[in-house]
Amino acid sequence: MGGDHAPAEIIAGAVEAVAEHGVRVVLVGQAPRIRRELDRHGAIGKIPIVHAEEALDMGEGALASWRKPRSSVAIACHLIRQGRASALVSAGSTAGVVATSRLRLKGQQGVLRPAIAVTLPTRPRPTILLDAGATADVKPEGLVQFAALGTAYAQILLGLERPTVGLLNIGAEPGKGDKVAKRAHELLAGGGHGLEFAGNVEGHDLLTGKVDVIVADGFTGNVALKTMEGTIRTAFAEVREAMTAGPAARMGALLQRRRLQDLRDRLDPDTYGGGVLLGLNGTVVIAHGASKARAITSACELAHRLAAGRIVERIREQVALTRTSRFGRWTHGERDGTDGRPAEAGERPPEPVPPADLPEPDRGEPPAAP
Repeated sequence: MGGDHAPAEIIAGAVEAVAEHGVRVVLVGQAPRIRRELDRHGAIGKIPIVHAEEALDMGEGALASWRKPRSSVAIACHLIRQGRASALVSAGSTAGVVATSRLRLKGQQGVLRPAIAVTLPTRPRPTILLDAGATADVKPEGLVQFAALGTAYAQILLGLERPTVGLLNIGAEPGKGDKVAKRAHELLAGGGHGLEFAGNVEGHDLLTGKVDVIVADGFTGNVALKTMEGTIRTAFAEVREAMTAGPAARMGALLQRRRLQDLRDRLDPDTYGGGVLLGLNGTVVIAHGASKARAITSACELAHRLAAGRIVERIREQVALTRTSRFGRWTHGERDGTDGRPAEAGERPPEPVPPADLPEPDRGEPPAAP
């Protein structure tokens, strides 16, 4: 139900993921609207539906997780906790999806803060950037954990046994950056955490493929990502104008049509499906709010691949390697299932998980985890 083009484009992408790629999907949202869209695709009875009356609006922020406890995102998270689904895909409000997922799925043991990982279109293989906006204010130990999350993600997505990690900074030298960046560099360079640290990387290294994983706080990572996306859009607009400037230019574009299409596909965010919220007890893929059917299909494929690759368990193993005596205080939230932070003044305690009274899907139980 979330996204600028919901539910039509979301359902179209889900139908494509089921029909062409064999991904098993459960649609959570307002059942009458979903059935109408499925009927348009001739898919009535082929995809299970779980009804949810409420939905997060695109303009809603983190408080939406409290205002709408029975939203489609909240119910989808409950399906994951009950073992009736393996992953969540949403194109809704990023703040709302992150807040609701954190509240319902809880942080993994020992993980200080979750992070959003996105895929950058580098060569010869993609690069993982995190955090892209989940946690703006992070401590040095948190950046080390982001490196562990990104390493686990790259191992599944890129098939690498030991991905290289770089710390986004204002210079390549170890002494560059603010106090957080300097301390994070010391911790990463110190070893003993199972990570392949390659040192600092700068903004111009984002698309060079210098490392496999680039780590930053959520503020810096989000600004870097959106700056890069804007630059790519502007460059494509300029190339398109140059290629249509005259008969000779159009002829040249025609001769290079295949290579230009390959370049466009590689740089198109829809190819990669969206960002992945790492560090929770469940897989959450957040697609762009403007996503259309192709992007949703890619997001469903990505979610299936991560769930099949046991990303939650892989992260647990990777984070455990960083928990040396130096970082012993990271684990103080393990017993109560919180994300390991003290409650802030005026903050409400986590809402208890309601009993398993969710409506049954229209057609049988949702598929088990792949």
